[in-house]
Amino acid sequence: MTAHRRHPASQTFGPFAVSRLACVAALGIAVLVIILWPGFVPQASGQPLARSSLEVVPATIHAGERRLALDVEVARTSAERSRGLMGREHLDADAGMLFLYDRKQAANNGFWMYRTLIPLDIAFLDEKGRIVALHSMVPCGSERPGDCPVTTPGVPYQAALEVNAGYFAEHTIGIGDCVSWAGANACKDTP
Repeated sequence: MTAHRRHPASQTFGPFAVSRLACVAALGIAVLVIILWPGFVPQASGQPLARSSLEVVPATIHAGERRLALDVEVARTSAERSRGLMGREHLDADAGMLFLYDRKQAANNGFWMYRTLIPLDIAFLDEKGRIVALHSMVPCGSERPGDCPVTTPGVPYQAALEVNAGYFAEHTIGIGDCVSWAGANACKDTP
């Protein structure tokens, strides 16, 4: 007697097999989305590329008769200011980050380069956007935050502007020059 066997291709899937198939398909799609999603592509360090969701506004540096245009990301909250440009491998030549405070900051309240990968210049600004101090900062390679030096302006300030290292020297920007940006009442007395 010969047993009747159904061809494997003609077998129907039971309810559990369909559920498993749907789960496997959903998992596969999720893995593809994570792999292909911008910002999740691993760097050489194994960390994701830094991406910013900060508002970008036009800013202008007023240096005598010269006007230099920048597109700046605006860090308004404590968390945004703390994150700053950490993890960035590149900053466009005409870009920067503007750090805004609700009130004047003490002369010894500064910035560090913990987990910052690119060298930067920083301009500390008073409440009118006037540059009151300029410094250059180099990346801190330590994984221990306490090992990273803090750059302080030595004078009170209400905002700060970070740009690529060398930008201020290249464009002869100095103390007394002014920075204005969209939504600010800065540099009103600048010729």
